[in-house]
Amino acid sequence: MGLLDDVGRTMLDAVETSGRGAILLARAARHMVRPRGTFGRIMEQEFVCGVCSIPVVAITALFSGMVISGQVGLALRQFDALSTVGGVTGITMCRELGPVLTAVVVAGFVGGGMASAIATMKVNEEIDALEVMSIDPVRYLVVPRLAAMVVGVPLLTVFADAVGIWGGWMVGRYTLGIPDAEFLRSCREMLMVKDVWFGMFKGLVFSIIITMVACAQGFAAEGGPEGVGRATMKSVVYSSLLILIANYLVFSLVWRPFLDEGVRM
Repeated sequence: MGLLDDVGRTMLDAVETSGRGAILLARAARHMVRPRGTFGRIMEQEFVCGVCSIPVVAITALFSGMVISGQVGLALRQFDALSTVGGVTGITMCRELGPVLTAVVVAGFVGGGMASAIATMKVNEEIDALEVMSIDPVRYLVVPRLAAMVVGVPLLTVFADAVGIWGGWMVGRYTLGIPDAEFLRSCREMLMVKDVWFGMFKGLVFSIIITMVACAQGFAAEGGPEGVGRATMKSVVYSSLLILIANYLVFSLVWRPFLDEGVRM
């Protein structure tokens, strides 16, 4: 029964976090229509969310692309189909691994920092001070982070796609012995422009999830430094879980109409 209680509490907490995040999203969307005086804070958050995440995303994508190319190459070699390794690597990175791995990395690297910063302000009563000064905490804290994330994460996804394909090319050339022209031809023939757009759309969805979960956990923090730690941990865990769930939902709801036809690279 203890295990069931823990699972139940975790699920209820996740649902509550999702609800708080949805309310924050609605309030932030209203403010984003007229984001007065937030440009400087948006640029600051863009640097934190985008530029600072590039090294971690690059390393993750590079080795993911290398593993995909190596594993796929070993499997396709049995069927004398090494010529398709480039296309399979490109499709896998652009449709799935690029956006998902980027989002998970950002959830831990950026989302945890968001939750920690807002939770620290909450337990130190700085958010109450903002309200006393007639400053809307959502406009001041959430809107710049949300605006930065919805721009930064899709761009990081494209960057991860390119780095992953480059890593796959290195394995294909130096390990599997695939000629450069053959690898690139396979990418051009199998990879479509809408595969990249689909990955960017996923990145957009994931960026909203990460921001809303992190901010919701930050605003709900209580209990001093321990509360800050709990908020940060829950932000990373719940964001990662919701990213995986949303990935399947987006695949199920969007894949058929969006990917059945399109322009090849």
